[in-house]
Formats: sequence, structure tokens, C-alpha cells
Amino acid sequence: MSAISSLHRYTLAALTGVALTGLSCKKLIQVPANPPNMIPTAQVFVDSSDIMAAMAGVYGNFKVNGGGVCITNGLVTIDAGLSADELAYNLASDANTLQFMTNGLTSANTLADQLWSSAYSALYQVNACLQGIQPSKGISDPLKQQLIGELKVIRAFYYFHLVNLFGGVPLVTQTNFNITQSQPRATVDSVYGLILADLTAARTMLKAAYPSAGRARINLYTADAFLAKVFLYRGDWLDAANTAGEAINSNQYSLVTDLTKVYLDGSTEAIWQLPGKGTSTQTTEAATLIPFSNFSVPNYTIAATLLSAFETGDARRQNWLASSTIGGKTYYYAYKYRNRLATAATTEDYMMFRLGELYLNRAEALANQGKTDSALADLNKIRVRAALPAITTVASQAALLTVIAHERQVELFCEWGARWFDLKRTGTIDSVLGAEKPGWQSFDALYPIPQTEITDNSFLTQNQGY
Repeated sequence: MSAISSLHRYTLAALTGVALTGLSCKKLIQVPANPPNMIPTAQVFVDSSDIMAAMAGVYGNFKVNGGGVCITNGLVTIDAGLSADELAYNLASDANTLQFMTNGLTSANTLADQLWSSAYSALYQVNACLQGIQPSKGISDPLKQQLIGELKVIRAFYYFHLVNLFGGVPLVTQTNFNITQSQPRATVDSVYGLILADLTAARTMLKAAYPSAGRARINLYTADAFLAKVFLYRGDWLDAANTAGEAINSNQYSLVTDLTKVYLDGSTEAIWQLPGKGTSTQTTEAATLIPFSNFSVPNYTIAATLLSAFETGDARRQNWLASSTIGGKTYYYAYKYRNRLATAATTEDYMMFRLGELYLNRAEALANQGKTDSALADLNKIRVRAALPAITTVASQAALLTVIAHERQVELFCEWGARWFDLKRTGTIDSVLGAEKPGWQSFDALYPIPQTEITDNSFLTQNQGY
């Protein structure tokens, strides 16, 4: 059954259940001792303890350290990395994964279905919390505003990835099945309209201080960083640069000079970072992208195009890639997250937004305004951190934008589909992937709407080419 048509099967009582299953959730929001497994729908948003447990469930639904395949626990990074020119997949037995690498997706692909359905399942929980918390008398008004702000950022996060993967998607903002079961696809502009409205509203509700220990819960600068990214994607250069500056100039964040420590728990670069330590593994990326043994070919390797993109002396190649040599051939794999096991000596958290990306976002926005010196200043913060020489002059605005695009490629690889999204939003995807991938067709830039969704909802239309 489709994600949209099955929304009525979820109950508010289930919201607390997610919070009770993962140890990482308890680091996000304090859950009361020995809470009941099920709470009647009418009572979930009456008691403050139950409200906080429901919020913990929303955060726990990211499942960043395992717990099933979903849009937020590595699936975007891996699938979009394969679709672009970052990753290669070396197991011929998994046809669904191979389709991403060959850009031969079909509407029956189960992983594409998981991207869609897991997002809408999570969105149902977010919408249920929004509907329940807004009229609740069980918490103070300041706490209510904080929680609603967090929820709006989370809802925007899911829709941001849906619209960049599938194009226009249904805008589900409530839990009424009679309405959601037959919603058509909204336009891309409408989806971005909701994202911008949610983030703009969230900025008025959130405070600069994080609401709990660490940086796992959302604060004002999380909304700023996200909003700046959305402005960038929409070509609003002035607002992108100004909003990014709000977080950059807050002095809450600083680049981590040791590249091996960027993704560790407590990273000063993290703007939003979720606990990655589970019962047996840490982040999904480490568990998936690092080979089980140095004596076998890694399942996922770095594509030749990305490997050749690193300049001589780039510390990111040395620190964010690792390799295995099998039968005389060397295979490189992603090593940003390097702790496969929960028992590792260090603890890695899952990076949602970080300062390194924010500098590059602002650099691009400034470059598009013709502010070359300021753009280079931001760009060079990233280059110098990577042990590369600063760039002092560029021949033209186009040349500067090319340099920034290259820096994004080697700085943000294997992070939330950044390369795949960059190629699409800059209009370079056909020229780049058309030259690199046999059989590339322009319609491959959007994933197909899962056929199960179209079967269950006749108001949905398929993307061109599928």
C-alpha cells in the first residue's frame, strides 16, 4: 500500500513507540522513565511527558544509525552518489542498486520506493505532532513555540529531499486520510513555497541556544543554515548570502582543522548533528561504505571521476578516503565516517548541516553577485583547511563559479546527495554525466514516482521517460 494511501493506518499512539526503541533518542529529548508503550490518541498531546516522547519519536525516525532503509539514514547519500559521479557499486547481484549507478531506474525500483514511502511515513508523524501540539495546554507557550519550530524545520528537510529527487510531489500537511489519499503532485515551486514558509516561520520560533545538550536538536542557526541553502538552490543570491552570514557570524561554529575529527561527536563544525551510535554500529554510512574486510573488493568504491578531481596535496583525499589493494588493484572508498562498530574508541555523529558547506554556499551566492573578493575569502577557508593554496585571482565570474563547483565536489562528496543536486540545479548535469555515463538521458535527472504509489493514487502522474 502506498505511503499516501496508508497514512490513515498510523496512529498518534505510535508516535511514542519510536522514542522507546532507540538509545540515541534519549540523547535528543528527555523521555520520562518507564513510559507506556501505547497512549490513547486523545491523550498524546495533553501531558508534557507524552508530548516530549512524541517529539523524541520524530527525531528517532531519522534512524541515522540503522533501523531499516529510509530516506534519512544514508539512502540519499548512497543512491544519489551512485546516480552522480561519486560512487561505483561492485555487486552485480543487487539490481535495484545497480539501476542508480547506470541511471536505469524503473518505477518498480524498491529503493526509490523506500525514499518516497519512508519520507511520507515520517511526514505523517511530523504533521500529527504539529496538529497536536499547536492547541495543547500541556506545555508552556515558549516550549510550544520551540517544538513547533523544530517540527517545521524537520518537515522542510523531508520535502527538500523529496523535491530534489522526484520533482513536484504531493504536499501533505495534515493527517486526514480522506484528503491525503488522493492528493496530486504539487509543482516544484509550490513545494519550495512550503519549505520556505516553514523555515521562515521556524526562525521566529527558535532560539540561538540549543534546547538540549549537544547539537542534536534544532536551534535558530540550523534554520538559518537550511534556509540559506534553499535560497541558494532557488537562485536568491542576496538572501542566501545574508542568511548564511547569520549562522557564520554567530561565533558558535568553527572549522575543525583536523579532518579526521570533523564528524566526531561534539564537532565544532556541526550546526545540526544527530547521535550516530547505535547498539552495534555507528553511522549507516560507515557500516555501508567501509568494507567488512581488507581482503575483499569493497561493495562501494569511489568513482574514477571523483578520485581524479582531488588536487595534488589535498588533505581530503588523504583523510576522507581509504583504500584496499586486492589482486594488485587498489580500490578507494569513502572514509569520512570511519567507525563501523559501536565499540570504536571514538564516537561519530551524523552530520546534517555543517559550517564547511555553509561557507561554500555563501561563496557561491557572493560570486553570483559579483563579489569576487568576499567569495574567495569564504572559498579559501575551505581550501586552506584542506592544505591547498589559496586562490587570489580568477579570470571571470564564470571561472570563479567553476572553481567553487569543483570545491563543492571534493568537499561535500558523499554527503546528502550534494553532488547530484548541484549538477541538476546548475544545469550542468547533461554535459557532465552525458560525457561520463553511457546511455545517459536528460529525464534521468529525476527519479521515477514509484508505481505502487500511482496504482494506489490515480491522481499521481509519472515523471517523463518512465
